[in-house]
Amino acid sequence: MSTAATTAPGAVLADLLPASSVSRARLRDAALVVGGAVLTGLAAQISVPVPGSPVPVTGQTFAALLVGTALGARRGFSALALYAAAGVAGLPWFAEGSSGWSMPTFGYILGMMLASAVVGALARRGGDRTVLRTAAVMVLGSAVVYAVGVPYLAYAAHLSAGDAVRLGLRPYLLGDALKAALAMGFLPTAWRLLHR
Repeated sequence: MSTAATTAPGAVLADLLPASSVSRARLRDAALVVGGAVLTGLAAQISVPVPGSPVPVTGQTFAALLVGTALGARRGFSALALYAAAGVAGLPWFAEGSSGWSMPTFGYILGMMLASAVVGALARRGGDRTVLRTAAVMVLGSAVVYAVGVPYLAYAAHLSAGDAVRLGLRPYLLGDALKAALAMGFLPTAWRLLHR
């Protein structure tokens, strides 16, 4: 695969994986989707409870944004949709080994699905190739997660909007900044290492 082909607008890191035919490309994409779902499920097990809040700090959001950015919007969304569907079906791989859809934090999972598509679309426009662009993409992705997760938390836990923000947003901003910093280092570095 030539450097010119992979630096063209629209390339994401997953596009650098070779596929010599349409059937192999489909197989590659399926493996990437399953791998993205598994990565998110494993990252969700890195979970630290926050006293007084039903929302733990997890590696799940970081994985979801990384999957979306590396795979692109379609594959990233598919990976997070598979992750959500398997968890709803009973696979205990949501945060703290939970499953199902009745928990008040399920809105964050829905937000991660949407965020993976948003950051994937931005990555196709080169949003993951420099530190500053990657920072902006991660901030926007996190905002999308909260835009869905916090109102869902308020509804499901019968909280006021202010309480939902206090319990489901504020305690996590520093952690999200650290996750964005990790992505800011990882994604542009991956592109540089690949000379793309």
